[in-house]
Amino acid sequence: MNVLLVEDDNRVADYICEGLGSAGINVQHAEDGTSGLQLAREGRFDVMVFDRMLPGLDGLSLVQALRNDGIATPILILSALGEVDDRVKGLQAGADDYLGKPFAFAELQARLEVLARRSADESSPRVLTVEDLSMDLLSQQVARGDTPIKLQPREYKLLEYLLRNAGRVVTRAMLLEHVWGYHFDPQTNVIDVHISRLRQKIDRDFPSTLLETVRGAGYRLGPPLPDEDAP
Repeated sequence: MNVLLVEDDNRVADYICEGLGSAGINVQHAEDGTSGLQLAREGRFDVMVFDRMLPGLDGLSLVQALRNDGIATPILILSALGEVDDRVKGLQAGADDYLGKPFAFAELQARLEVLARRSADESSPRVLTVEDLSMDLLSQQVARGDTPIKLQPREYKLLEYLLRNAGRVVTRAMLLEHVWGYHFDPQTNVIDVHISRLRQKIDRDFPSTLLETVRGAGYRLGPPLPDEDAP
């Protein structure tokens, strides 16, 4: 995770940089709002942390400037102004979270991790597709062309994993781990049963087949990627 910290109190900045650094998190530090704005515009960060009272450009103005630029990176305001009205102003300015000083470092780190995960989730594709097969992750609807396909929960999870790895061979062990969530005898026929049911639903009544059994290797959904070894 890459974090931009804009904090003019060097004691607080050192505390945050040291703590996040020890957790394997990369931190870039700016001491004023003006240089912080420049770094935010130039760099790629997963989360930004701004003190509210900053020289040059205060934290709320910094947030507003970035939002006006179309930069949607999650921002946490860190401030000694921790009353309800202060927090509301921070959120209304475009911040995603607000933490009052003094603060527990564990809480700061946890909030940053939540913001980073949320941002990653929102940037993920909503619809997965292979040729005319589509899966809407929000509505959980599956279709081939205009034909809706009804799947059982395990079939849905299996197809989702195959779609996320479209064009690549996935092994039985990979399916057991990521779809069933545990390890057991790879010779069990549970995978064969579910693959057969899934194939009947997404391939049987359509002119082209998408789900392929790669002998001795596993399964592949859709045409192989250019870097995928031929079976």
